[in-house]
Amino acid sequence: MKNLIGVYSAGGYGREILPLLRNRAVREDAELVFVDDGVQSAEVNTQRVLNWEKFLSEKAEKKSICLAPSDPYVRKALWEKCENSNIDICGASADNAVILDQVEIAAGHCLSPFVTLTSNIKIGRAFQANIYSYVGHDCVIGDFVTFAPGAKCNGTVVVEDFAYIGMGAVIKQGRLGAPLVIGKGAVVGMGAIVTKDVPAGQTVVGNPARPLK
Repeated sequence: MKNLIGVYSAGGYGREILPLLRNRAVREDAELVFVDDGVQSAEVNTQRVLNWEKFLSEKAEKKSICLAPSDPYVRKALWEKCENSNIDICGASADNAVILDQVEIAAGHCLSPFVTLTSNIKIGRAFQANIYSYVGHDCVIGDFVTFAPGAKCNGTVVVEDFAYIGMGAVIKQGRLGAPLVIGKGAVVGMGAIVTKDVPAGQTVVGNPARPLK
């Protein structure tokens, strides 16, 4: 009886993440599958697609799942769903992702190709860092934070839970003892240049970034 590793979502990012788990699947003698309640096809990219109930009913020594949806709140709901069903949550990391010194990263992270995490960084649960995104030194990243492709977070920044940093956005470096703060649930729009704190729940766009009206 094999182990089973699922990637929750057969959407675009899920299809990018699944190949990053192939070496792990070989080591653990596991089958890789997509878990998606909205896909009718039996296979996507040659991998089986199971709905949630079918995934739960499959016979396996051990089951784990990687959460691919980009929406932070969806990942949080899926995290709780997995916990309630005693399914282990696993992460995925590209071989060429760069992680330097003193980086603490919690469970469930997804690090796409060419992601860079420099030094003295603390990162919470289910962090999602898409291709070419970057986190600089002395940053603190909360739970269920999403960095879209090419998002750049310079040093001494606090990004609170559920924040979403859009594609190509740049967050200015904070100061020692006075970090720049992206508040809980804030959204930084695509290509925005953030030069000051963003309050919780606010969406900012532009250069320099301003509240979206």
